[in-house]
This record gives sequence, C-alpha cells and structure tokens, in this order.
Amino acid sequence: MNYISTTNNQVLMTRALKSLKGKWSIAIGAWFLFFILTNLETGWEWQRDGGGNYKVSLGIISLIIGGPLSLGYTTLILLISRNQKPDFAILFSGFKRFGTSFAAHLLRLIYIILWTLLLIIPGIIACLRYSQTFYILSEDENIGPLEAISKSKEMMVGNNWKLFCLYFRFIGWLILCIVTLGFAGLYVGPYFSQSCTNFYNDLINDNLTEKTDIDLENQETDSDKPAEYHELENDNEEKEDKEA
Repeated sequence: MNYISTTNNQVLMTRALKSLKGKWSIAIGAWFLFFILTNLETGWEWQRDGGGNYKVSLGIISLIIGGPLSLGYTTLILLISRNQKPDFAILFSGFKRFGTSFAAHLLRLIYIILWTLLLIIPGIIACLRYSQTFYILSEDENIGPLEAISKSKEMMVGNNWKLFCLYFRFIGWLILCIVTLGFAGLYVGPYFSQSCTNFYNDLINDNLTEKTDIDLENQETDSDKPAEYHELENDNEEKEDKEA
C-alpha cells in the first residue's frame, strides 16, 4: 500500500485547532499529565541522605510507564481529531496492553539511539520513520510491537520530509515555551499533538480513498457487463443452492 500525505501542513494545523474547540480542557489536562509522567527525571532534585538523588529511579519509572501512557494518549488524541468525545481515563488505557506498548516504546527508543550514534541526521530520520508506531498500535489491537514499527517505517516512505516540515513549523512555538518557562506548553502541546495526529489521519484517509476508488471501478466494471451475463451468473448461483 502507498501512504502519501497530500494535505498542506498549514491545513493540518488549522484542522487541529478546529478539532480542539470545546475540548481544550481535556486536551490540556491529558497532555500535561502525560508530559509530567513521562519526564519524571527532569526538574526533580530530591537528594538522598547518602548524597545520591532519585533521578535514575525516576528515569526508569518513566521508561517503564512511557509506552502504556504513549498508547493511551495517542488513543485519546485520535478520538479528539475525529470529533469524538474521549474520556480522560483513556489516557491510562494503554496499561491493558502493557507488554506490547512497553516493548514498542523500548525498541523504538533503542533504534533511534543506535541511529543517532552514527550521526544526528540518521537519528532524526529514525524519529520520523517510527513516528506512527503508537497510532498503528492504537488502531490495531492485534498487531505486535515489531510489526507496528515496521509498518510505521513503511508508511513514512516518501513522507519523512513533509513531517519534518510540520515539526519545523513549531520551532517558533517551542521558543515561546522556553521564554514563558514552559507555560505556553499548555497550549502548544495539544496543538502540536493534534497536528501530528492529523498528519496520520491524512496518510490513512488517502489510502482509504485509493481503496474506495478501486471498489468503485470494480462496481462500474460489473455494471458495464451485459444483462445476459448477470442472468447467467444468477442461474449458476441458483443451481449451486439446489445442489447444496
């Protein structure tokens, strides 16, 4: 299958803001909690009596829960992007598939680190290639972590540059987050998440459109066949029913 995002990135961003109307509270709350729980090791300077700190332990916890939370958050923002009303509890729904989501998160992280060790550019490309992993896991409960990663890589063929450009559009917003000591992130986080989700939806919709066109062509081909053909086909079906 060919997955190509054809919608302009600015349009994807505009759609993101539209889908967030009336849902900003749950979008901000989910993003904030997701960000905090998956970055526990940052911003904490608790010291042990022996002079150590908890950063390593918190980092391990973030790694362990990062996969399930990513799956739950992805499911939630997918619902928002499709004009559905998600429940906040969906953020934790990924824990029902803990093994799959954890493995996908860990494998993706390992692949990205290994590619980054070569050079920064291969690392960036790896991030783009595996960016659709949790969307795929959210849509298909039967798919495994390696399959999801492989499918993400397949879907991103020919789309890496477009997604990179979408990311680049948020550079200014990122600077604003830094200037405001992170407070702007409450707006930028959901906005960015929804824009990326619309990118995924665009990939899927184009593929579904292609399938629909093929089905329509098949229907038109059948309708072009003479009436005698359809009568003969019906007679054969009746004979098979009688023999059965």
